Amino acid sequence: MEQRHLGRTGLRVSRIGLGTLTWGRDTDEHDAAEQLKAFWEAGGTLVDTADVYGGGEAEYLLGQFVGGLVPRRDLVISTKAGSVPDPDRRCDGSRGHLLAALDASLARLGTDYVDVWQLHAYDPHTPLEESLQALDLAVSSGRARYAGVANFCGWQLAKAATWQLGGAGTRTRLAGTQMEYSLLQRGVEREVLPCARDLGIGLLPSSPLGRGVLTGKYRHGTPADSRGGSETMAPFVEPYLDETAGRIVEAVATAADGLAATPLQVALAWVRDRPGVTAPIVGARDARQLIEALSVETLSLPDEICRALDDVSAPVHRYPDHDWSTL
Repeated sequence: MEQRHLGRTGLRVSRIGLGTLTWGRDTDEHDAAEQLKAFWEAGGTLVDTADVYGGGEAEYLLGQFVGGLVPRRDLVISTKAGSVPDPDRRCDGSRGHLLAALDASLARLGTDYVDVWQLHAYDPHTPLEESLQALDLAVSSGRARYAGVANFCGWQLAKAATWQLGGAGTRTRLAGTQMEYSLLQRGVEREVLPCARDLGIGLLPSSPLGRGVLTGKYRHGTPADSRGGSETMAPFVEPYLDETAGRIVEAVATAADGLAATPLQVALAWVRDRPGVTAPIVGARDARQLIEALSVETLSLPDEICRALDDVSAPVHRYPDHDWSTL
């Protein structure tokens, strides 16, 4: 699999990442092991997890596989901290919480360092500088090789990145930012992606398949065994089952028919090759689904297909991003 640099750093990662959101919840130990092995055999290196995935079970399973099933040196392990199961405070970016969470992650992963450590979200209740100091301490202590953020809007990302750049070599440059990005969710193109590209931060798109909707599985209803058919996950999928999304899904299916490909491959190839993108993070319930996603390595979309998909999914960006001179 082709390797790309993560932002303006020397770290190289596979241009498709393996997501572990479902590990320990919908994906059991056997299926998780099969996924990791298939990913590694396809040349994949970037594995994305978080301390809250499966209540910590995703990190624990990954730790069980590293060394025995897949060599540690062949993986780029990225994890996140800061998300908390508290309805009144979804994120805790305090230095104490973050560093304790990192130590707990390392214990579950069975390693003394992670390659990339990310703040899971912006915490409005903690000074941003305090959260960023935790990233610096993690890197300076050797517990993390690179640092990043996730789910930061444009101004938050710009503030974090510029603060990190202002430390005269004492602070850690942000290597990447993880955000939802797909043909059904192009909001990052408004401010986050231009900011990331300007500051040399690699974008790691999550949910690149529109929470599964871009695979076409919901075109004729909601399969009982799908996320949309799950009581717990249906609210996660429902926003992408409207009429607008339906038109985009049909366009993807039409493109797939013309290319003798699958809708999954077309949707994933589109986001993988967007300017500024380093590696979409793909999650799967089993190895079969993952192998289909990894087969996108051989697909490059023709320019005319890209333009057609761009047009049908184009978000509305007006003032202050565009058209100021016409006001």
